[in-house]
Amino acid sequence: MSSTSTPVRRSYLGPAIPVLILLGAMWLLEIVDALPGVFLDQHGIRPRDADGLYGIAAAPFLHGGFDHLIANTTAFLVLGILLSYTAPSRFWPATLGIVLIGGLGTWLIGAPYTVHIGASGLVYGYAAFLVLWGIVTRRVMSVLVAVAVAVMYGGIVGGVLPGQAGVSWEGHLMGALAGVVMAWWLGRRDNRERRRNRAPSY
Repeated sequence: MSSTSTPVRRSYLGPAIPVLILLGAMWLLEIVDALPGVFLDQHGIRPRDADGLYGIAAAPFLHGGFDHLIANTTAFLVLGILLSYTAPSRFWPATLGIVLIGGLGTWLIGAPYTVHIGASGLVYGYAAFLVLWGIVTRRVMSVLVAVAVAVMYGGIVGGVLPGQAGVSWEGHLMGALAGVVMAWWLGRRDNRERRRNRAPSY
């Protein structure tokens, strides 16, 4: 019996594995950053600094202490898993698009002489992606997930506005916009593929 149940279990848990790997990398780097003489946070996004461009890829994995990481962990885990199960084939394109577009946007509009770090840009991107994905694709499950995300995380909208010291509203705003862009682009591609598959053959 165990030989037949194992593949099923792996298949069911499979979509969540990339989310767990990314989250594990965040925690591992924060543990390393806590070691004496290590200061990884300097490698975040430094707006309009050419040397800070590589921070676009590094920033989501860096956090300003364990309190910052813990604050992002639950939302990242919930939204990431929702995305991985709602649109499994779109998880990596959506994630990479949010990181690159959101990070570049932050690099362009962020305040000078600041460093932007944290997975909150991805959190905002995932939330925006899931809401728009439901609207664009109009699949029953996607719509239900979109409604659930809007209800559970609608309160984070205020995080895209300036005003709270030490909070990267630029990263939140650009992450959300990147999520919208990726959901619109990938959702339209998904719709075209479905229409093509439904087209009658003669």
